[in-house]
Amino acid sequence: MKKSSRTFNNDMNIGVDIRSLMAKNRTGVGEYTLESLNAIFKLDKKNQYFLFYNSYKDLDKFIPQWEEPNVHYVSTRYSNKILNLALTTKILRLNRLLPDRIDYWYSPNINFLCLDKNVKHIITIHDLSFKIFPEFYTYKQRLWHLFTNPKKQCRQAALIIVPSENTKQDLIQHYQINEEKIKVIYPGISKKCSQIPSAQNKIIVQKKYNLPENFILFLGSIEPRKNILGLIEAFEKLPAHLTDKYPLLIAGASGWKNHSIYEKAIKSKLKNQIKFLGYISKSDKSSLYSLAKLFIFPSFYEGFGFPVIEAMKIGTAVITSNRSSLPEICESSAYLIDPNNSYSLMLGIKNILENKTLREEYLKRGLMQASKYSWNDYAKNWLENLVLSQVTDNQIDEIS
Repeated sequence: MKKSSRTFNNDMNIGVDIRSLMAKNRTGVGEYTLESLNAIFKLDKKNQYFLFYNSYKDLDKFIPQWEEPNVHYVSTRYSNKILNLALTTKILRLNRLLPDRIDYWYSPNINFLCLDKNVKHIITIHDLSFKIFPEFYTYKQRLWHLFTNPKKQCRQAALIIVPSENTKQDLIQHYQINEEKIKVIYPGISKKCSQIPSAQNKIIVQKKYNLPENFILFLGSIEPRKNILGLIEAFEKLPAHLTDKYPLLIAGASGWKNHSIYEKAIKSKLKNQIKFLGYISKSDKSSLYSLAKLFIFPSFYEGFGFPVIEAMKIGTAVITSNRSSLPEICESSAYLIDPNNSYSLMLGIKNILENKTLREEYLKRGLMQASKYSWNDYAKNWLENLVLSQVTDNQIDEIS
């Protein structure tokens, strides 16, 4: 088959899977999808984008409304089980639900998918935590990954976008993907999460969540991969003068397999100094980061780690893990610890809280590091790689 003569400048039809934007409360993947599309649509006024989502229930009110003339919406009302079965058995091809011929299909995350062979697939793989740490996932989640078959989707894709060099190396090692079609494009930070809050906004947030004057903060999904158990254990090892002055606040949506996390906090000798805040709205994040004396993100594995960069951007000193992508995205701007060693984490907390000079040094480094991440830069790289990804069928990996 000859390479298509159509180029970026001749306008292309691009299908976009926005099923991750149907949730009322968006977590990492949803925010990535929203912010990346915001940036792409601001730059690209020529290509036609067809945004696809499906829900038996009416969830239109949660879908962002872009007004650009080259952005179109396509929604279906199938039962998700029926749709996923039709895609798995290849009875249905998603591109045929769209009103025009599609050149590319962009998946901002893994989902059930089946496309015609002439449609080139661009997919974002945020991380391979489900492959590397399956014990952190429920049986239902592992089954979902089995049926969506990320490895097959990656091998068939014309272009794979990853948020870090770490994720790229994971794809090469675990899926044996040709590195030439894996492109590292660092994401940016949402303006709502990166703007320095006013004094009034901080007061509002402090009252809303009944926050103490000083506190240590964790923000992320409440799930095993985030190593909250290790954080609580490290907190318990701190000297009393620090735990009395700096309570531990754990913020974020409740994820999965987290019963032991809540139980650990309830049974802790410092249970009165540990508080769960629940889901934090996007508009409240910057004030929460700003009010915290220290932000801790001791995750075992991350494809990128948005909360770390968000906290840095606001001007909060950060402690995070020396694993996966976190050293890559932080460089020397965060205090790195071994997530498997609660004593290491305890020492990090103690050192930063007791050493104002050290804390301010990490604060300054963090501000500089966070300035490197821009959604505008992301969109430019995404569009450049869209052009470069116009490859012939025989350049795409064979399905194993």
